[in-house]
Amino acid sequence: MSEAGQAKWRKRTARFVEIAELAGVSTTTVDRVLNERGSVSPKTRERVVAAARKLALPRLLPDTHHGLIHIDVLVPDSNAPFFARLRQALQRSVQMLDKRVVVHVVPMSGEDEERIPEIVGRSRYRRAALVVTARDTPRVRDALAAAIGQGEAVVTMVTDIAGIDRAHYAGIDNLRAGRTAGYFVGRLAKQPGRVLLLPARMDYRAHIDRIEGCRMELAERFAHLTCEVEPSETRDEDDQCYRAVSAALKRGGLVAIYNTGYGSAGIEAALRGFGGAGKVVWVGHEMLDRHRDYIEAGLMDIAIDQDPDGQVISALQHVLHACRVVDEAPPSQPVEFRLFCSANVRASPYLQS
Repeated sequence: MSEAGQAKWRKRTARFVEIAELAGVSTTTVDRVLNERGSVSPKTRERVVAAARKLALPRLLPDTHHGLIHIDVLVPDSNAPFFARLRQALQRSVQMLDKRVVVHVVPMSGEDEERIPEIVGRSRYRRAALVVTARDTPRVRDALAAAIGQGEAVVTMVTDIAGIDRAHYAGIDNLRAGRTAGYFVGRLAKQPGRVLLLPARMDYRAHIDRIEGCRMELAERFAHLTCEVEPSETRDEDDQCYRAVSAALKRGGLVAIYNTGYGSAGIEAALRGFGGAGKVVWVGHEMLDRHRDYIEAGLMDIAIDQDPDGQVISALQHVLHACRVVDEAPPSQPVEFRLFCSANVRASPYLQS
């Protein structure tokens, strides 16, 4: 061997010794991993590659993953336009993933949500991670905690779930969204009066936080307004919203409405039918084609949009990082929500047909 070759060999051996010491393995194992010359367990392979990366070994490092990475995405099978946009966002994002990453979208009906422990507990493949949009209930928490205990990464999306060691929450700050609604209601409602808060689902943390945020903002900054929370959940249903708004208008003194979910056609019908159109401030959620029409007609003032594409991208980035497919940690902040009014709505469809 030439002097140059011997020097190169000694330099490589020295680096292999450092890597072996840091990873807690032999230099032979380091050689097998970095040159992909033999069978090494996945955990050992990851330790060796992590040590080589930490020591800035000047070479292309091997992939630490072999085989497919299965990710389940559990989302409500709801006909609400937001969830249709969310499913379309999933379709767009999944197409850009590495072919080793297999995403299984699992639509859940209301009955399926009751069986989340069973759905989460069974799998025909070795699942690496879960992305979940579900109610915050003890049974859901227990099921997800069990999956985490088995080594699966869990990311909550759209609405958070308390009391679990999740990898990330991929969604907007719903408390701040509620406060934002309260801010615009307070600025736009010039006369003293009542503000009707319409909670869509109080078994979802997102809606609880939105209502609480709006109440906090109004109480702290707008003493001329009084909050009135509709005691019955509207469940995104037009007729429920119609009844609540109609009753509030008949009582008199209604100056604003904040709706945390859908059911907008019912609100529109009540406003038009009982003289509130263009007079009562209306803040709602999600930028939809129907909401654009209401904004342009002067019925709805502000739509708070939670950016379904941004939520899906955040969720996938965090599960891929947790599965060590992506090295760099994604941003940990909530997804930023967007505000739409008559000055910035677009003409093209928000929900693709």
